[in-house]
Amino acid sequence: MRRIRITVSYDGTEYHGWQVQPGLATIQASLEGVLSEIEGDQIEGSVHVDGSGRTDAGVHALAQVAAFDLTNPIPLPNLKKAINRLLPRDIRVLETAEAHEGFHPRYDATAKSYEYRILRAEICPPFDRRYVYHYPYPLDEARMIQVARLLEGEHDFSAFAASDPADGLGRSKVRRIFSSCLTRDGDLLIYRVRGTGFLKHMVRNIVGVLLEAGKGNLGPADIEARLQPGCTIPAGPSAPARGLFLVGVEYQK
Repeated sequence: MRRIRITVSYDGTEYHGWQVQPGLATIQASLEGVLSEIEGDQIEGSVHVDGSGRTDAGVHALAQVAAFDLTNPIPLPNLKKAINRLLPRDIRVLETAEAHEGFHPRYDATAKSYEYRILRAEICPPFDRRYVYHYPYPLDEARMIQVARLLEGEHDFSAFAASDPADGLGRSKVRRIFSSCLTRDGDLLIYRVRGTGFLKHMVRNIVGVLLEAGKGNLGPADIEARLQPGCTIPAGPSAPARGLFLVGVEYQK
């Protein structure tokens, strides 16, 4: 049995997120269906694909990492070609590699990076509408840039996380953010964040809070209050999924 690691890029517009859901189109289900066909198994989804994380419905990925077990001895370059030939055109495998037997793309990851794109132009070109959040209204961008930095470091991000079925397990919501910054690139306001891991809807909720700061509704003290242990401020507001991209996942060399 071979353990294969792949890097996947996808346009998440037409999908209900990464995770398999009965009767719904998902990235994981698309990959598992194709790989089961390559494996020669008549049972759809017989090849299980582990992902580095569960992107939400409508979220995109530049470089998602996934892994699966395969008995088929097909060489890696041919495997990549075969997968891409069978996948829909909005999902593409960029790289294939042999991995060690116990490799797990989620639990072995040391850092992940996300990017959120806000279009500040008056008009959103129709070809960009799936990949940005169009917000042409006044914002104090300097304030947003200032408060984005406050998220760096190790904090309890409970106030930035959507409710999750796993909450009952009592898992920690403390995460370390290595960098959190907002920059202007032409008409795009881009939020980039890199950390050890992220909670459900965490990046979208961060962006929503940054937008509230830009509107003048929140200040630095409000952001710091949300980072205090035991904070009971409800999460949100959440920015739309279409502006969010998983940029990359890092592992130890």
